[in-house]
Amino acid sequence: MDALNSPSPPSRSTEPPGSASPSSPASPARLRRRIAAFSAGHACVDVYQGAVAALVPFLVAERGYGYAAASGVVLAASLLSSVVQPLFGALTDRRAVPWLIPLSAAATGLGIVLVGADAGYPATLAAVALSGLGVAAYHPAAARLVRTGMGDGHAAMSWFALGGNIGFACAPLLVAGALSVSGPAGWGLLALPAAAAVLLNRPPRTGRGNAAGQAGTAAAVREAPAREDRRAFLRLSLVVIVRSVVFMGLSTFLSLYVQERGGSAGAGAAALSALFAGSAGGTLLGGWLAARWGRVRAVRRAYAASVPAIAGILCLPLPLAYGCAVLAAAALFVPFSLQVTLGQDYLPTRMGTAAGVTLGLTASVGGLASPLIGAAADATSVGTALLPLAALPLLAWALSRSLPDPSPTP
Repeated sequence: MDALNSPSPPSRSTEPPGSASPSSPASPARLRRRIAAFSAGHACVDVYQGAVAALVPFLVAERGYGYAAASGVVLAASLLSSVVQPLFGALTDRRAVPWLIPLSAAATGLGIVLVGADAGYPATLAAVALSGLGVAAYHPAAARLVRTGMGDGHAAMSWFALGGNIGFACAPLLVAGALSVSGPAGWGLLALPAAAAVLLNRPPRTGRGNAAGQAGTAAAVREAPAREDRRAFLRLSLVVIVRSVVFMGLSTFLSLYVQERGGSAGAGAAALSALFAGSAGGTLLGGWLAARWGRVRAVRRAYAASVPAIAGILCLPLPLAYGCAVLAAAALFVPFSLQVTLGQDYLPTRMGTAAGVTLGLTASVGGLASPLIGAAADATSVGTALLPLAALPLLAWALSRSLPDPSPTP
């Protein structure tokens, strides 16, 4: 987008160094259309992150995978993504790579569709790893573009994050609907969101003038005297990791937990949709609470509130557990976009790298713990294996107590 391509004078800039203002600002209506397109494109991409967890009951029932083997599929999607995501973030900080956004969106869908080939367990792991690679490439590039090139950076990031949450929420229903169609046609339906994501995340038109503007922006970033708070960013990264373990554990095993307690497969999918739907409300609530309390205080209180909600999922009767799933997801997603902008403010000259950690690792590092939860579920029960997740948000709360709250950013 041309809003990303020319630097604004440092003396007048209201964005962190590394952001850019257009030489001729886009109209508010045009900016809203851009934000809406990227938010919808993010939804289409994150459908596939949610689809990995939504496929776990299918893999257990139809392919005979044990809990540990099925959660290994989640690990395959997460491991490669979490390793290379910061590298993609560093790449986007060094140069403009807008073409990477639609290309990575296509890869996320292709990997999930290839799971349908059923060419054996190693091939399934490779397919979801391809999807994870697409996720790793997409989030830093798209998040940096949204924050720096779409006007009101924090509000734009909130809507962008909301799109991803909606994609997560739609994933279980999309997977269930697609796989109700037998044969390759059902798996082919899962390619539709990726096709839409490629169209919605088209790179901006560039020319010689725009290329010069991008070079000027990169030079301004290198010369910017912005102060980085790496210690705060490290603490924030630990908070993100703890949150990721909790949410990915719930999203991977909640459907199986409902079925373990006597619910049907449809009831399990409904519980997973309730969990993901609560995330959308939490993201919107996070912006409002940040304006009222400040970002760090909103993050702390949200983690504290998630503890009784997760305990309710595990201890209350199923009808009430659905409501607790909504509340738990809302509490866990209040910090979602706030952590992204906090990370970018702690590393103002490396916003792509910051987004690669705070936005990308949110959905990937937690998958690394899924095989441990799966092994515990095989040895005991799903409910017992999920019990530690009710206490982990207290660790995120404790870590976030020492986070500084930078001056509010747009």
